[in-house]
Amino acid sequence: MAKKQQTAIAPLRADDYPEWYQQVIKASDLAEKSPVRGCMVIKPWGYALWENIMRGMDDMFKATGVRNAYFPLFIPLGFLEKEAEHVEGFAKECAVVTHHRLEKSSDGGLVPAGPLTEPLVVRPTSETIIGDSFAKWVSSYRDLPILINQWANVVRWEMRTRIFLRTSEFLWQEGHTAHATREEAVERTQMMLDVYADFAEDFLAMPVIRGRKTASERFPGAVDTLCIEAMMQDRKALQAGTSHFLGQNFAIASGIRFQNDQEQEEHAWTTSWGSSTRLIGGLIMTHSDDNGLVLPPRVASAHVVLMPIIRRAEERDRVMTYTENLAAHLRRQYYYRRPVQVEIDARDIGGARGWEWIKKGIPVRVEIGPKDIDKDAVFVGRRDREARERESIPTDEFVSGITDLLDEIQHNLYQRALDFREANTVSLEAREAFCRYFTPRNAAKPEIHGGFAQAPWCGEAACEAQVKEDLNVTIRCIPLDASQEDRHCVYCGQPGRYRAVFAKAY
Repeated sequence: MAKKQQTAIAPLRADDYPEWYQQVIKASDLAEKSPVRGCMVIKPWGYALWENIMRGMDDMFKATGVRNAYFPLFIPLGFLEKEAEHVEGFAKECAVVTHHRLEKSSDGGLVPAGPLTEPLVVRPTSETIIGDSFAKWVSSYRDLPILINQWANVVRWEMRTRIFLRTSEFLWQEGHTAHATREEAVERTQMMLDVYADFAEDFLAMPVIRGRKTASERFPGAVDTLCIEAMMQDRKALQAGTSHFLGQNFAIASGIRFQNDQEQEEHAWTTSWGSSTRLIGGLIMTHSDDNGLVLPPRVASAHVVLMPIIRRAEERDRVMTYTENLAAHLRRQYYYRRPVQVEIDARDIGGARGWEWIKKGIPVRVEIGPKDIDKDAVFVGRRDREARERESIPTDEFVSGITDLLDEIQHNLYQRALDFREANTVSLEAREAFCRYFTPRNAAKPEIHGGFAQAPWCGEAACEAQVKEDLNVTIRCIPLDASQEDRHCVYCGQPGRYRAVFAKAY
């Protein structure tokens, strides 16, 4: 019998995908639970990843004319009440501040004092508070468009949480724009969706489907919601970014009015769009394996780790000098507008050192010992290949080719994820086949189901709700390139209107 290959991540059960996910986060030292229920501490390796995501997205936003600003964490309750559908959509998730100070109680503890005249909601999203500012900034069509983004934290009081994917407090960006015409606002909504899709595919190596949400899945108060949907390795869908056309709903609620070029007063047309640290969860579940995290180079916390091998004291100076010179040469190379990020790990902990970096997902690992120096070469391992697969490369060739090597790893990760999605996407017409596709194949492995099913749908909310109740499957989106459907709905048998993507989802 062949010996089972040892891996760094060992869930309690081989089929326990949620446990595997938690172990990857722990092994890679990305984040940990905080003392506050449902919140997380993002550790330096994880925050460096988020910084690179922010940097890449921020550059793409600014290339479309967007500028950054910052708005208050606290939103007066009355602001939310102005837009009824919006407040109803978020009411159950809101954290509310009702007092403004603490004082000692008779038993020496602390109790709230000084009730506020109006409760403040800790922002779940900022349409209303930003709309208030827009109303002050706009008086003429010449003041439009306004294109604003903020990088911030938000709070949504989640009942069931999972690090990065769904936490009570999380980091995100939220863009908000105001326009003189409906056409401009619709164009901006599509533009920002395209930015998200390009970033997900080009930086995160995460293939996505661009689509439109059904009415029941729209952002509260929106006229239309566009989204990108990605497939995780358990074949569930993850919504990785959304862009909302808000029409004039929020402009009316916030009083964003302007005088048009005919000297007539009208309300602005607005959009909002957002993505969050959920992208890190998506990255983990798209690329990682049983040895831990796998990082696409374009957002990796670092690109290369150099591990000097020093077995005798007299070798130290020679090996460390060579290692530091190599690091300096690598750092002069630029990869996606930033110097190649190099870590030097000179700890004397044997083979555990290499495994730690494998678990942390760094794209390239380099070992440097006296024999390598004699050959003016380095011993290289890549995270997109088997952990034990390494090769000797002349040092000059390694330095001059590092950016090409990183791009090759990036491409390999994207292609692997795309192949996985295509292999687990089917087109279905019959209800029986549709139900069977989303039924667990093995009762002992409830996480294992079909994947993405593209199927005709009637467009009726009642049918959509029945699919969700019966199979725990939702319509992830109606692809933007989908044609009108003339076949019968896969579930209720009524005439089909759209070809939708169905899946189980996070």
